[in-house]
Amino acid sequence: MFRSMRRSKQVLSERETVEILEKGTSGVLAVSGDDGYPYAVPISYVYADGKIYFHSAAAGHKIDAMRRNEKVSFSVIGQDQIVPDEFTTYFRSAIAFGKVRIIEDVQEKKDAIRKLAVKYSPMPELKKALEEEIESQFKPLTMIEMTIDHLSGKEAIELVRAKNKK
Repeated sequence: MFRSMRRSKQVLSERETVEILEKGTSGVLAVSGDDGYPYAVPISYVYADGKIYFHSAAAGHKIDAMRRNEKVSFSVIGQDQIVPDEFTTYFRSAIAFGKVRIIEDVQEKKDAIRKLAVKYSPMPELKKALEEEIESQFKPLTMIEMTIDHLSGKEAIELVRAKNKK
């Protein structure tokens, strides 16, 4: 169902790919937008328990598209080092394909936003303020869960060669 990567030497292991998702701070969510046009939007996210969570307003292009078609893709660039004298970049990236759902259960929604909030504000001294912020913003908040059907990672051939020299 999902294509194999054409440049198989550049495929990252599952662990390396998951590390990109764990360490990344933003990614690009692609949905099937209006009139058949793709719609790709940068978002903050958290990867937890093998799933990707993100938040959204209750209305808008992204949420409308996800309500029409649950299938999405999500990409994260883990490294992008420009190498001018080689006319290239040394990159590492991850792409996930899967299905999204809007989290309706109140406790599940709170657990998801807490995971996201802790990722971006991990300091224990902010725990009380974090919980207050969640409570104050909770009602209009929409939380989305992406279940991953296929995950792949790729890196520049130059990074592959460097690994093989070790």
